[in-house]
Amino acid sequence: MTSDLTPGQELDGFRIVEVLGQGSSSEVVLALDHDANRVVLKLPHDAAIASASSFDRFRRELEIAARLDHPGIQRSIDYRIDRSRPYLVMEYVEGETLGQLIEREGHLTVDLAIDFASQLARAMAYAHEQGIVHRDLKPINVLVAAGDRLVITDFGIALLDGARRLTWQWFGARLGTPAYMSPEQVQGKRGDARSDIYAIGATLFEMLTGTVPWRGEDTMDVMNQHLTAAVPAMRDLGVEVPPTVEGIVRRCLRKEPSQRYPDASALLRDLESWQELDPSQFGFADEAAMPPAQEHLLLLVAGVCFAFLAISTLFVAATYLMAHH
Repeated sequence: MTSDLTPGQELDGFRIVEVLGQGSSSEVVLALDHDANRVVLKLPHDAAIASASSFDRFRRELEIAARLDHPGIQRSIDYRIDRSRPYLVMEYVEGETLGQLIEREGHLTVDLAIDFASQLARAMAYAHEQGIVHRDLKPINVLVAAGDRLVITDFGIALLDGARRLTWQWFGARLGTPAYMSPEQVQGKRGDARSDIYAIGATLFEMLTGTVPWRGEDTMDVMNQHLTAAVPAMRDLGVEVPPTVEGIVRRCLRKEPSQRYPDASALLRDLESWQELDPSQFGFADEAAMPPAQEHLLLLVAGVCFAFLAISTLFVAATYLMAHH
């Protein structure tokens, strides 16, 4: 989808510098405010605004952004201006994504990976205290700022405690990214704070090894592995990691949420004291597979296909109407 914003264009007093990225429901642009400070604008596509459920999701993202004020989370900026269209104004964080850093380095040192995982756990402990679950935590949604400070971004599909469900539960494209999705999300459940802990575990695994825990031929294969496959031993990937660190990762990646860390604060305590932990407290026995998920996955794929066809139809119809009116 082509952006309708171009460098140099003005939008409510913001001057567009460049388009940073395009997603299925929104685009992100770099802009300058009236004091020439760099900010990030997140603008939903017209099709998303036209959909009641998508627009409700965007309004919820606005509410979530307003609740969060933590150095490890991208900050929302409210300029109190009348806007010509809906969009979110966020602080600009200079730096690359954690995903880009991992790709460039191959894998990170144990000390740096533990430090980064601790920062993620600390920020998510704060978010969970506010009743917010990210549900799409992954390296490309984490920025590495100056001084190796991590900043979590994109709460677009976050869950707000007590809020009603806004999308059909099988629309997997709205529920996370396959490589980092928790088993309960794969099964179509909403997830909770322990789903974010699972994602931190998958991210820590990737920081230490350079690869995600499970890879497959296609999306369905990867998602099914979250339910059925054991966590790969890091030594089998050619990486030597202290047993306690691997134990922390494996506890985060337990298939049953009740067997993971109960909350991000508990995870943070182990990360900060990993050198004093007894490796035997973790155990490395493989878990039993989750209940068969073939039916769930078929419904999930069907839902994604239906959503894609619906959005495509709306886009073609809108293009036709614009061309003939």
